[in-house]
Amino acid sequence: MTHRVGIIGLGTVGSRFVEQFNLHPAFDLVAAWDPDDGACEAHGSQVAIADDAATVIDTADLVYIAVPPLHHAGYVHACLAAGSAIFCEKPLGIDVAESRALVAAVESAERRAAVNFVFGAAPSARQLHEEVTAGTIGDVVRADLRLHFSQWPRAWHAKAEWLTLRDQGGWVREVVSHFVFLAARILGDLRLEAHDVDYPDGPQGTLSETWASARWDAAVAPLMLSGTSTGGGTDVVDLTIRGSEGALRIWDWYHLQADTGSGWGDVFSADRATLAAAAYARQLDQLAAMMDGNDHSLATFAEALAVQERIEQLLA
Repeated sequence: MTHRVGIIGLGTVGSRFVEQFNLHPAFDLVAAWDPDDGACEAHGSQVAIADDAATVIDTADLVYIAVPPLHHAGYVHACLAAGSAIFCEKPLGIDVAESRALVAAVESAERRAAVNFVFGAAPSARQLHEEVTAGTIGDVVRADLRLHFSQWPRAWHAKAEWLTLRDQGGWVREVVSHFVFLAARILGDLRLEAHDVDYPDGPQGTLSETWASARWDAAVAPLMLSGTSTGGGTDVVDLTIRGSEGALRIWDWYHLQADTGSGWGDVFSADRATLAAAAYARQLDQLAAMMDGNDHSLATFAEALAVQERIEQLLA
């Protein structure tokens, strides 16, 4: 069955999904809209540009909401009112109380709805989870999340000025949230035990964080975060699960490596571009499963709320 999908928001991530929806046989991309006329013009050859967001919602059976997080709730409620299925960007929102009410509304309406965490379907995450569950590295002892960005926002997000601001941006919300989602699926409910965050313009300023550390305890093992966005050097995005008999790590999002005593070795031999394409394809495979009423591995709104609660607690 082919599903009619529309996109609200044609920024960096929304633009990627224009291509991905057009490539996937389960979807017919029927409409898109962005408040920026330039973004609409740039995609006019790939998708029909609607006059406004309401037209996208009325035209499609499934709406992908790819706008900044302050606007997620409004569009989700509009989709609920129209009876549309929902695929929403993360984070679910910024205001925790508003997001709790939003999740209650989605669950009450019994709509098909999911949130776009890349590790909901990426092969690197699925295989990591399977290896840990199978006991490949023995009993899990700890998990370490290391992040470094020599430039924030990164080059491909240069136009998204909101990412530099504290009210809804920052790399903790944008990046750490993906890994908190994955860690919770592997380690269990995360409880923040210690944290520290540094802002370049002080605690009362407006700019997003430049340094953060945290420790979460969980049923299986603790998760430790160390992240920075100051100083040069190659960017680092690295989640390592350490066990009694070895370790597994996701690095640069899509690569999975294992070390059981003889050094790190690739679990997947493909290059990054191939692995990234596979991750997007699997995401849409799972979205199609959701639309068909089948089991899927995408993040639920309740899971996204739990991630938001943990992220906002860290940033508080």
